[in-house]
Amino acid sequence: MDASTTATIRVGAISIDFLVDVDDSGGSVTVFECLVPADAKVPAPHSHDAFEETIYGLEGVCTWTIDGDPVDLGPGDSLCIRRGQVHGFQNRGRVDAKFLAIATPGVFGPAYFQDMGRVLAAAAGGPPDLAAVGEVMRRHGLTPAPPPAT
Repeated sequence: MDASTTATIRVGAISIDFLVDVDDSGGSVTVFECLVPADAKVPAPHSHDAFEETIYGLEGVCTWTIDGDPVDLGPGDSLCIRRGQVHGFQNRGRVDAKFLAIATPGVFGPAYFQDMGRVLAAAAGGPPDLAAVGEVMRRHGLTPAPPPAT
């Protein structure tokens, strides 16, 4: 697959464009750009054991939470999410945010986002089927984080 010709993938309001896919890199890296509108619903906190994720801010600010610690990521900022770290993000600002995500090795690709997009579309604007969300995450090597203690 030539990632440069892959159509934009939508997961709710979030847009994902793959720049380098697992097939392009022989499995060494996956690179995608993610556009997160202000106040968009975002993926559930999760971890993954098969790859690291490096995030580089391009536009706006996303607040990432890594193992419970918030980190604001703006243009030119970067962070590394190690294997097993629970993380998630949100755009709390009033403008769209964009970041580049680099997964190494490149075992994570468009299929996850396509599958998750279908689950969210099936919810027709209502709450998604959490069992289906968890199943998609696990099938693609992500471990949903347990809900916060109350």
